[in-house]
Amino acid sequence: MAVDVVMPQMGESIFEGTITKWLKKPGDKVERDEPLFEISTDKVDAEIPSPSAGVLKEIKIPEGQTVPIQTVVAVIDGAGAAVASAPAPAAAPPAAAKPGATPAPSAAPTPAPAAASTAVPQADGAAASTTERVHSSPLVRRLAKEHSIDLTTLEGTGAGGRITKEDIEAVIAGQSAAAPAASAPAASSLARPTPPPPPPAPVAAAPGAPAAHGTQYIPALQVAVPRERIYFGNYELQPLSVMRQKIAEHMVASKHVSPHVYSVDEIDMSKVAAIRAKAKEEFEKRYETKLTFMPFFVKAAVAGLRAYPTLNASLDGTNVVLHKEINVGIAVALDWGLIVPVVKSADEKNLLGIQRTLNDLAERARSKKLKPEEVQEGTFSITNPGVFGGLFGLPVISQPNVGILGLGAIEKRPVVINDSIAIRSMCYVTLSYDHRVVDGAVAHQFLHKVKETLENWSEPLV
Repeated sequence: MAVDVVMPQMGESIFEGTITKWLKKPGDKVERDEPLFEISTDKVDAEIPSPSAGVLKEIKIPEGQTVPIQTVVAVIDGAGAAVASAPAPAAAPPAAAKPGATPAPSAAPTPAPAAASTAVPQADGAAASTTERVHSSPLVRRLAKEHSIDLTTLEGTGAGGRITKEDIEAVIAGQSAAAPAASAPAASSLARPTPPPPPPAPVAAAPGAPAAHGTQYIPALQVAVPRERIYFGNYELQPLSVMRQKIAEHMVASKHVSPHVYSVDEIDMSKVAAIRAKAKEEFEKRYETKLTFMPFFVKAAVAGLRAYPTLNASLDGTNVVLHKEINVGIAVALDWGLIVPVVKSADEKNLLGIQRTLNDLAERARSKKLKPEEVQEGTFSITNPGVFGGLFGLPVISQPNVGILGLGAIEKRPVVINDSIAIRSMCYVTLSYDHRVVDGAVAHQFLHKVKETLENWSEPLV
């Protein structure tokens, strides 16, 4: 019995996924719930298990292709008798364009008018900007930009009206077909061939500089210089992974939406460091989990969020949403990117509960075992560049939060205590906040509460 493997819906607001890697090939035996392929979405990278035991009969969607949810991506022969077939890309459905989006080729001997779906090229070659929100993937937007197509003139055939790769390819194919048909009558009407224009005068290039695509004229220099892709000497080109493309989108969107302001404070971590140093071996032996500094910071942030709930909020139009739950997102560095799993209801957990949750989330993030809901519904975030030795950083807010706490390295420094110089374990902390919602006074009061909690730690470990 053949079993269809479909692209799963990895979250309520996710309508498509990209297959990044097939873990099996046609003809391989698979067990039920055995990892079959890896996908990347707007929210999380994950391994997708096989829905059935049997033999992988056919791979319908190759690696690197983005498809809507519920698309059949492979077929498993439950009886194990099927002959494996090679990967084949899914057939492209026709794009559902708005009326007049792709006109038919004109029969007149004059060139056909420009397609209504094509935006007027701007000075930088991009399509005309618009404020209308378009549901599409980064690949679709890149193809639209390369072919000067205005996405707002198209109606997507994907889930939720999303414009798919097949939609944009159909429009591009329509343009390609219209261009030769329009130019053929004009070519046949010529009495004799027109000699080609003389080539432009060569421009001296810097020694060792390779050719570049596209040029622009710089009057001051009186030379044409590369407009894009300037390469010198030895180099290596690496395409952005799907995760890095999503990170890029989210970071640019956050900087565009939120006016970032930063406040910095310094915390004496000597008391916490002493408590941890004394208890960490016994803690790990008894509870089978390592004791790090992060749960102390989470508990201190929870105390600050309770005292100043404006930072545990999000903005919905002209309304500030004050969240009752405190769900703290913790940035986890991966070899291939960054992800922010969420400690749900952090205010209801003790130090041991937070530490176990952090270790579990981090381990599953690195093994691509996170569930979509585990990276959603965060109300505040913490990032820790200090673990890599950074003194402090200026982190970008994780939308739709209005604040993120950045932790610097904990290191011993000389400080003045009661008019005397002493050695203390010190740490810089940075708060990035959305100035539409949070003012500087509240930000510094929050940081002071975090500082006070850590410097005067009194809570038991369990």
